[in-house]
Amino acid sequence: MTEAPALELRDVRKSFGGICAVDGMSLCVREGERVAVIGPNGAGKSTLFGLISGELRADAGDVLLAGRSLRGVELARRARRGLGRTFQSARVFAGLTVAENVELAQVAAGRDGGGPEGALAEVGLEARAEREASVLAQGERKRLELAMVLADAPGVLLLDEPTAGMGREERVAIMELIVGAVARRGLTMVFSEHDVDTVFAYAGRIVVMDRGRPIADGTPEAVREDERVRRVYLGGGGVSADGV
Repeated sequence: MTEAPALELRDVRKSFGGICAVDGMSLCVREGERVAVIGPNGAGKSTLFGLISGELRADAGDVLLAGRSLRGVELARRARRGLGRTFQSARVFAGLTVAENVELAQVAAGRDGGGPEGALAEVGLEARAEREASVLAQGERKRLELAMVLADAPGVLLLDEPTAGMGREERVAIMELIVGAVARRGLTMVFSEHDVDTVFAYAGRIVVMDRGRPIADGTPEAVREDERVRRVYLGGGGVSADGV
Protein backbone atom coordinates (compact mmCIF):
# COMPACT_ATOMS: atom_id res chain seq x y z
CA MET A 1 0.00 0.00 0.00
CA THR A 2 1.31 3.44 -0.92
CA GLU A 3 2.26 5.57 2.08
CA ALA A 4 0.07 8.65 2.57
CA PRO A 5 1.64 12.07 1.82
CA ALA A 6 2.89 14.00 4.82
CA LEU A 7 0.55 16.86 3.85
CA GLU A 8 -2.16 17.00 1.22
CA LEU A 9 -4.60 19.65 0.05
CA ARG A 10 -7.61 18.63 -1.99
CA ASP A 11 -9.39 21.38 -3.96
CA VAL A 12 -9.24 23.83 -1.03
CA ARG A 13 -11.18 27.07 -1.45
CA LYS A 14 -11.59 30.22 0.62
CA SER A 15 -13.26 33.54 -0.18
CA PHE A 16 -13.56 36.82 1.69
CA GLY A 17 -16.59 38.68 0.43
CA GLY A 18 -16.21 38.87 -3.32
CA ILE A 19 -12.50 38.00 -3.30
CA CYS A 20 -11.52 34.37 -3.86
CA ALA A 21 -8.26 34.13 -1.92
CA VAL A 22 -7.64 30.41 -2.49
CA ASP A 23 -9.31 28.99 -5.56
CA GLY A 24 -9.29 25.20 -5.73
CA MET A 25 -5.77 24.60 -4.40
CA SER A 26 -4.53 21.01 -4.52
CA LEU A 27 -1.07 20.05 -3.28
CA CYS A 28 0.67 16.82 -2.32
CA VAL A 29 3.80 17.05 -0.15
CA ARG A 30 5.76 13.85 0.38
CA GLU A 31 7.52 13.00 3.61
CA GLY A 32 10.90 14.71 3.86
CA GLU A 33 10.30 17.28 1.11
CA ARG A 34 11.29 20.94 1.45
CA VAL A 35 8.60 22.87 -0.43
CA ALA A 36 8.50 26.64 -0.89
CA VAL A 37 5.19 28.34 -1.67
CA ILE A 38 5.80 31.70 -3.35
CA GLY A 39 3.95 34.31 -5.40
CA PRO A 40 3.26 38.03 -5.70
CA ASN A 41 1.56 39.95 -2.88
CA GLY A 42 -2.05 38.86 -2.62
CA ALA A 43 -1.48 35.53 -4.35
CA GLY A 44 -3.14 33.67 -1.46
CA LYS A 45 -0.10 32.36 0.43
CA SER A 46 -1.06 33.69 3.87
CA THR A 47 -4.62 32.48 3.48
CA LEU A 48 -3.35 29.06 2.40
CA PHE A 49 -1.14 28.77 5.48
CA GLY A 50 -4.05 29.82 7.68
CA LEU A 51 -6.20 27.08 6.15
CA ILE A 52 -3.52 24.44 6.69
CA SER A 53 -2.83 25.46 10.30
CA GLY A 54 -6.51 25.77 11.26
CA GLU A 55 -6.60 29.52 11.86
CA LEU A 56 -9.06 29.76 8.97
CA ARG A 57 -11.83 27.39 7.95
CA ALA A 58 -12.04 26.41 4.30
CA ASP A 59 -15.23 27.03 2.34
CA ALA A 60 -14.64 23.76 0.48
CA GLY A 61 -12.05 21.05 0.07
CA ASP A 62 -9.95 19.24 2.63
CA VAL A 63 -6.51 19.28 4.26
CA LEU A 64 -4.98 15.95 5.26
CA LEU A 65 -2.02 15.36 7.58
CA ALA A 66 -0.39 11.93 7.17
CA GLY A 67 -3.54 10.75 5.41
CA ARG A 68 -5.97 11.96 8.11
CA SER A 69 -8.48 14.68 7.37
CA LEU A 70 -8.18 17.87 9.41
CA ARG A 71 -11.74 18.97 8.64
CA GLY A 72 -13.20 20.35 11.87
CA VAL A 73 -9.91 19.92 13.76
CA GLU A 74 -8.95 23.08 15.63
CA LEU A 75 -5.51 24.69 15.59
CA ALA A 76 -4.26 23.25 18.92
CA ARG A 77 -5.32 19.72 17.98
CA ARG A 78 -3.57 20.03 14.62
CA ALA A 79 -0.37 20.82 16.51
CA ARG A 80 -0.82 17.71 18.63
CA ARG A 81 -1.26 15.66 15.47
CA GLY A 82 2.16 16.80 14.27
CA LEU A 83 1.75 20.14 12.48
CA GLY A 84 4.22 22.79 13.66
CA ARG A 85 3.72 26.42 12.64
CA THR A 86 5.85 29.56 12.84
CA PHE A 87 4.73 33.05 11.85
CA GLN A 88 6.10 36.02 9.94
CA SER A 89 6.22 37.95 13.22
CA ALA A 90 7.47 35.48 15.84
CA ARG A 91 4.87 34.62 18.47
CA VAL A 92 6.54 34.21 21.84
CA PHE A 93 5.55 35.09 25.42
CA ALA A 94 7.54 38.27 26.03
CA GLY A 95 7.09 38.24 29.82
CA LEU A 96 8.51 34.74 30.25
CA THR A 97 12.11 33.61 30.07
CA VAL A 98 13.40 31.80 27.00
CA ALA A 99 13.38 28.48 28.89
CA GLU A 100 9.86 29.07 30.21
CA ASN A 101 8.59 29.67 26.68
CA VAL A 102 9.84 26.25 25.60
CA GLU A 103 8.57 24.58 28.78
CA LEU A 104 5.12 26.05 28.20
CA ALA A 105 5.12 24.74 24.63
CA GLN A 106 6.06 21.27 25.91
CA VAL A 107 3.28 21.28 28.49
CA ALA A 108 0.71 22.48 25.94
CA ALA A 109 1.71 19.61 23.67
CA GLY A 110 1.53 17.08 26.50
CA ARG A 111 5.28 16.51 26.32
CA ASP A 112 6.41 18.01 29.63
CA GLY A 113 9.24 16.36 31.50
CA GLY A 114 11.94 16.50 28.85
CA GLY A 115 13.12 20.00 29.74
CA PRO A 116 13.88 22.87 27.35
CA GLU A 117 17.63 22.31 27.05
CA GLY A 118 17.61 20.11 23.94
CA ALA A 119 15.38 22.40 21.88
CA LEU A 120 17.32 25.51 22.96
CA ALA A 121 20.65 23.91 22.10
CA GLU A 122 19.30 22.98 18.68
CA VAL A 123 18.60 26.63 17.87
CA GLY A 124 21.67 28.07 19.61
CA LEU A 125 19.85 29.76 22.49
CA GLU A 126 21.06 27.70 25.46
CA ALA A 127 23.09 30.66 26.73
CA ARG A 128 19.94 32.81 26.68
CA ALA A 129 17.77 30.36 28.63
CA GLU A 130 17.21 32.63 31.66
CA ARG A 131 16.80 35.87 29.71
CA GLU A 132 13.34 37.33 29.35
CA ALA A 133 12.02 36.89 25.81
CA SER A 134 11.18 40.60 25.61
CA VAL A 135 14.88 41.52 25.35
CA LEU A 136 15.63 39.21 22.43
CA ALA A 137 16.46 40.59 19.00
CA GLN A 138 14.21 39.72 16.03
CA GLY A 139 16.42 36.85 14.87
CA GLU A 140 16.60 35.42 18.39
CA ARG A 141 12.83 35.56 18.70
CA LYS A 142 12.58 33.60 15.47
CA ARG A 143 14.95 31.01 16.94
CA LEU A 144 12.92 30.83 20.14
CA GLU A 145 9.68 30.34 18.23
CA LEU A 146 11.35 27.53 16.27
CA ALA A 147 12.54 25.92 19.53
CA MET A 148 8.97 26.04 20.86
CA VAL A 149 7.68 24.34 17.70
CA LEU A 150 10.43 21.70 17.74
CA ALA A 151 9.61 20.98 21.39
CA ASP A 152 6.19 19.79 20.15
CA ALA A 153 7.94 17.08 18.07
CA PRO A 154 6.12 17.89 14.81
CA GLY A 155 6.24 15.83 11.64
CA VAL A 156 5.48 18.76 9.32
CA LEU A 157 6.90 22.27 9.73
CA LEU A 158 4.86 25.14 8.26
CA LEU A 159 7.06 28.25 8.21
CA ASP A 160 5.60 31.63 7.28
CA GLU A 161 8.38 34.01 6.16
CA PRO A 162 11.10 32.51 8.41
CA THR A 163 13.63 35.22 7.43
CA ALA A 164 11.32 38.25 7.60
CA GLY A 165 13.10 41.39 8.80
CA MET A 166 16.59 39.89 8.58
CA GLY A 167 19.73 40.89 6.71
CA ARG A 168 21.47 38.52 4.33
CA GLU A 169 23.88 36.94 6.85
CA GLU A 170 21.12 36.42 9.40
CA ARG A 171 18.84 34.93 6.72
CA VAL A 172 21.49 32.38 5.81
CA ALA A 173 22.11 31.55 9.49
CA ILE A 174 18.46 30.91 10.33
CA MET A 175 17.84 28.89 7.18
CA GLU A 176 20.92 26.73 7.81
CA LEU A 177 19.65 26.15 11.33
CA ILE A 178 16.15 25.24 10.13
CA VAL A 179 17.34 22.95 7.35
CA GLY A 180 19.74 21.26 9.76
CA ALA A 181 16.95 20.57 12.26
CA VAL A 182 14.69 19.30 9.47
CA ALA A 183 17.39 16.90 8.26
CA ARG A 184 18.27 15.59 11.74
CA ARG A 185 14.65 15.00 12.68
CA GLY A 186 13.49 13.75 9.29
CA LEU A 187 10.80 16.43 9.04
CA THR A 188 8.75 17.69 6.13
CA MET A 189 9.03 21.44 5.54
CA VAL A 190 6.66 23.84 3.77
CA PHE A 191 7.63 27.51 3.83
CA SER A 192 6.73 30.84 2.27
CA GLU A 193 9.40 33.43 1.66
CA HIS A 194 9.72 36.75 -0.16
CA ASP A 195 13.49 36.60 -0.57
CA VAL A 196 13.97 34.86 -3.91
CA ASP A 197 17.61 33.92 -3.24
CA THR A 198 16.56 32.12 -0.05
CA VAL A 199 13.83 30.23 -1.87
CA PHE A 200 16.07 28.97 -4.64
CA ALA A 201 18.88 28.11 -2.22
CA TYR A 202 16.86 26.04 0.25
CA ALA A 203 13.77 24.65 -1.48
CA GLY A 204 13.85 21.24 -3.10
CA ARG A 205 10.55 22.05 -4.81
CA ILE A 206 8.76 25.32 -5.49
CA VAL A 207 5.04 25.95 -5.88
CA VAL A 208 4.15 29.33 -7.37
CA MET A 209 0.72 30.83 -6.66
CA ASP A 210 -1.14 33.68 -8.35
CA ARG A 211 -4.74 34.72 -7.76
CA GLY A 212 -5.27 31.84 -5.36
CA ARG A 213 -4.15 29.11 -7.76
CA PRO A 214 -0.90 27.27 -8.46
CA ILE A 215 0.65 28.33 -11.75
CA ALA A 216 3.85 26.29 -11.48
CA ASP A 217 5.14 23.37 -9.42
CA GLY A 218 8.59 21.87 -9.85
CA THR A 219 12.28 21.99 -9.11
CA PRO A 220 13.95 25.36 -8.59
CA GLU A 221 15.59 25.02 -12.00
CA ALA A 222 12.30 24.31 -13.78
CA VAL A 223 10.46 27.11 -12.00
CA ARG A 224 13.20 29.64 -12.71
CA GLU A 225 12.84 28.96 -16.44
CA ASP A 226 9.02 28.95 -16.49
CA GLU A 227 7.87 31.88 -18.65
CA ARG A 228 4.63 32.44 -16.77
CA VAL A 229 6.46 32.55 -13.45
CA ARG A 230 8.99 35.01 -14.85
CA ARG A 231 6.15 37.22 -16.08
CA VAL A 232 3.93 37.05 -12.99
CA TYR A 233 6.42 36.83 -10.15
CA LEU A 234 10.13 36.94 -10.90
CA GLY A 235 9.63 39.77 -13.36
CA GLY A 236 7.42 41.71 -10.95
CA GLY A 237 4.30 41.55 -13.08
CA GLY A 238 1.87 40.16 -10.52
CA VAL A 239 -1.51 41.87 -10.42
CA SER A 240 -3.30 40.15 -7.54
CA ALA A 241 -5.41 41.83 -4.86
CA ASP A 242 -3.39 42.72 -1.74
CA GLY A 243 -4.22 41.39 1.71
CA VAL A 244 -5.05 37.76 0.98
